Amino acid sequence: MNNSSQRTPAPGANTVLILGAAGRLGHAATLAFSKAGWRVVAQARRTAATGWPAGVMHTNTPLEDKATLCALAGASTRAVLYAVNPAYTRWAQDLLPWARCGMAVAQQLNALFMLPGNVYHFGQGMPPLLTPNTPVVPTTRKGQLRATFEAELLSRSSELATPRLRSTVLRAGDFFGAGRGSWLDLVVAKALQRGRITYPGDLALMHPWAYLPDLAEAFVHLAGQDKLPWFSQFHYSGHNVRGTEFVAALEVAAASLGIAPVGGFRHGRLPWWALRLGAPVVPMWRELAEMQYLWQVPHAMDGKDLQKQIGELSPTPLVQALTQCLMDLGHIRRVSPAAASAH
Repeated sequence: MNNSSQRTPAPGANTVLILGAAGRLGHAATLAFSKAGWRVVAQARRTAATGWPAGVMHTNTPLEDKATLCALAGASTRAVLYAVNPAYTRWAQDLLPWARCGMAVAQQLNALFMLPGNVYHFGQGMPPLLTPNTPVVPTTRKGQLRATFEAELLSRSSELATPRLRSTVLRAGDFFGAGRGSWLDLVVAKALQRGRITYPGDLALMHPWAYLPDLAEAFVHLAGQDKLPWFSQFHYSGHNVRGTEFVAALEVAAASLGIAPVGGFRHGRLPWWALRLGAPVVPMWRELAEMQYLWQVPHAMDGKDLQKQIGELSPTPLVQALTQCLMDLGHIRRVSPAAASAH
């Protein structure tokens, strides 16, 4: 049963359909599009933890019910943001079937299909600076799935496709912010209150990060473009930083919230060997271990093409972004510095 709720949108507002709106990116995008004055139809099986902004229509209509989704969004829908992300252990089963539902909805609405991309399909041999023209050479199962997904987008943009789909990929590094479920809260800052920071890779290597409220804003600007080609791809620079820079910013952010153990934070590394050892019996560990190279191969995102298309969008300063993340995660003066240093 459809359990939709709707508030009155602004007359004449652009409409965006966000698929997977209760996820971290989906919810951040819901907030960003709503703030920018768009009419937002938020598709999600569950209600967002913090609720929906005023004016947002929420529907729990499943992806497979394309006719209902199209009817709710309306024929004037300008963009469909595909923020659906299957469970990490079920990509092989769910990623492409769900994606095809999203693409079909956008085709029926004659709307721009917007995909948050990642770097998986560049493979282990990827160069230090990734541009939209970097060769696609996947070396993992997940990388191959993402390559297939984007190849289908390109195919549906062909003049021979009926109906033809206009699509854009906005590729970014590791997400952080807008709730729980990222490397930041699951690993890096998991033991922050006990005075420990655990970084997944070599601290000396460059790694790209994308603060989700910033990335969501970039999607809003991209959705408003009138002259995108039938298929386009852009890279979002976000924060290209070495591990040492990321950890240093995290320590400053923590200190601003009263989390500063005497003697400083202890630094640790993620025990990848343990994940590989347990991979045969723990499916999530197997999936994570396959992607370990992302923390062993230095890489950064080149966002020049995006800047040319939508203008310059300065990311939230890293310390400020991390401070907000820690506040959202509840890391505020839970322990005294003396207590933290004793653990």
